[in-house]
Amino acid sequence: MSKKTNTNTAKTKSSIKPTNGKSAGLKIRAGNKEFSKEELLHILRMMLRTRTLDNKAMNLLRQGKTFFHIAASGHEAVQVAIGLSLNPKKDWLFPYYRDLGTVLTSGITPEEVFLQTFAKATDPASGGRQLPVHWGSKRINLPTQSSPTGTQFLQAVGTALASVKKGERNISYVSSGEGTTSQGEFHEAVNWASREKLPVLFVIQNNKYAISVPVSAQSGGKGHSIAEMMAGYGTLHRLKIDGTDFFESYEKIQEAIDYIKSGKGPALIEAEVVRLQSHSSSDDQKKYRDEKEIEEDMKKCPIEKFAKILMSKGILTEEEYSEIKKEINEEINEASDRAFKAPDPKPEDAARFVYDESGFRKSLDYEKSEPSGNKIVMVDAINHALHEEMELNPDMYIFGEDIEDGKGGVFTATKGLSTRFTRKRVFNSPLAEASIMGVAIGMAFTGLKPVVEIQFGDYIWPAFMQMKDELATIRYRSNNAWETPVVTRVAVGGYIHGGLYHSQNIESIFAHVPGIFIAYPSNAADAKGLLKTACRIKDPVLFCEHKGLYRQSFAMSPEPDEEYLIPFGKAKVAKEGNDVTVVSWGLSFWDAMLAARKLEEEEGYSVEVIDIRTIIPLDEETIYNSVKKTNKVIIIHEDTFTAGFGAEIAARISDNCFRFLDAPVKRIAAKDAHIPYSPILENAVLPSREEIYKGIKELILY
Repeated sequence: MSKKTNTNTAKTKSSIKPTNGKSAGLKIRAGNKEFSKEELLHILRMMLRTRTLDNKAMNLLRQGKTFFHIAASGHEAVQVAIGLSLNPKKDWLFPYYRDLGTVLTSGITPEEVFLQTFAKATDPASGGRQLPVHWGSKRINLPTQSSPTGTQFLQAVGTALASVKKGERNISYVSSGEGTTSQGEFHEAVNWASREKLPVLFVIQNNKYAISVPVSAQSGGKGHSIAEMMAGYGTLHRLKIDGTDFFESYEKIQEAIDYIKSGKGPALIEAEVVRLQSHSSSDDQKKYRDEKEIEEDMKKCPIEKFAKILMSKGILTEEEYSEIKKEINEEINEASDRAFKAPDPKPEDAARFVYDESGFRKSLDYEKSEPSGNKIVMVDAINHALHEEMELNPDMYIFGEDIEDGKGGVFTATKGLSTRFTRKRVFNSPLAEASIMGVAIGMAFTGLKPVVEIQFGDYIWPAFMQMKDELATIRYRSNNAWETPVVTRVAVGGYIHGGLYHSQNIESIFAHVPGIFIAYPSNAADAKGLLKTACRIKDPVLFCEHKGLYRQSFAMSPEPDEEYLIPFGKAKVAKEGNDVTVVSWGLSFWDAMLAARKLEEEEGYSVEVIDIRTIIPLDEETIYNSVKKTNKVIIIHEDTFTAGFGAEIAARISDNCFRFLDAPVKRIAAKDAHIPYSPILENAVLPSREEIYKGIKELILY
């Protein structure tokens, strides 16, 4: 089968053929499929259902009953063809916001669409939390949708990769408009899928406009074609089709699916369609589109084109067509009325399901024993935790850059894993952080437990979109229907002469993102116990590992056993005292401990030191109890002073412990500067031991 793009299909006639025999004219063949009259009328109804729902939604908006809609009008033919070609209870669906015809054909009902339109509590996609036309359903394999364009592509690759790992023969369908193909994550997804020959069906519904920007200002492909733009991928089956022609669309989709199921690779279909309404209810296309151009597009209406073919074959009459339109109109009105009467969400539920509320995390048996094994460095404790959890959970997969043997990770944290558990479960990813995170999210949708590595915190930012807008919001925006408990291990911190881009701390930025737990251990035992917990709980975890602690002797500890778990949200009072409370984490914790011991030995002061261990959730109770005892508190951390997480802790202490304080809440942190390479300059930016010692002492003497 040729992988060469068919660039002339828009000019060729449809491949429909009447069948022979007595029923000639009552059936139509497209490729290997012969459609009966009943099937053809069902297709017509599905397209009309899509269009009528669009029109109804816009009318409701004009009446002030809803707030937003994006229409599928002009896309119906290819969308219904897609819906009829997939098994939504087996295949994975990642449609985009204009894919109404696809989701209706796949099993979403008009009433369910209206439940989201009206933001009702019983909306199966989000319980009224997400914008309309952002589909989601647990009844079929349709994960909850978000609004950023293009993030769904990598997640589709993740579900396809999971299907291959599980030995299942599923297809992952993912779509977008042509404008989204300017996003890097689209290209990353095509690269990963093509390289590994994954079963992904990419469908680009090209209506020539990304809001107001024409495709000529978007695509660098030959003739501004998306299919041509992807010509370099040898395993990618590429097709350019007339998406307003149902029969051509169905035939070519079947061709693409046959190619995918052959194991040769993914397929990409560029379906040329028309946008018969403005981009969204917030847009007016008459401001930027020529009136004649809109009129010409109206002549290409896929529904009218399909109906005329049925009439020409004697399958449909004008009277029957009018009657079907009337039936569909009544059906949509009734669905809208039922949805409008459905219960609204309760205000008290507005902040629910940011995290898992099943009680599973609290049910785990924590700290069953005292760590009593041989002393171990932190990086080896992390490595052992991964080995133990991989042995325990066959659905756990580890991947990232350079993590396979013989490298075993740039810090050797993953050494031995790919040898022991094979490269099926432990494998290298492309050098693309968004790909790592997006694919992990897709795998998690299928029930797998991805534990991924980002080599340095400084390079996590390409993955930030996937983490903030996708990973963190999935449980909430789906109203607890979907969960993606991905664990993201990342090396952070300075003091290693790594310069601007190997020394960053990232916890304060991610702490601002509801939906992700953050761990930041300071020693080997805590690192192992917290990582094992992260691998078992049902929430996403950002696991920060300070590079400067990986092999430090003072961060060594007796190794815990394989059942040792530490709960998230439980700080540790590492040293008790009465004169002042020091709150810290990571490497700064050890500098605080050194200063506390020195103050005790040299000055006789009693310093209490708390290692918070997890940023989110934060153990406020332990901190407040200590402050109430000592009446003075200082927070010490390595991140920048302005908006570092210490500022949040200080604010909470001020709110909750003000009447117990005998001095201002103080902070010691890095200067508000980037971290330079020169050891002299680096030491001037990051908190020093002398600075920490003096800061604690000054607060005691206040």
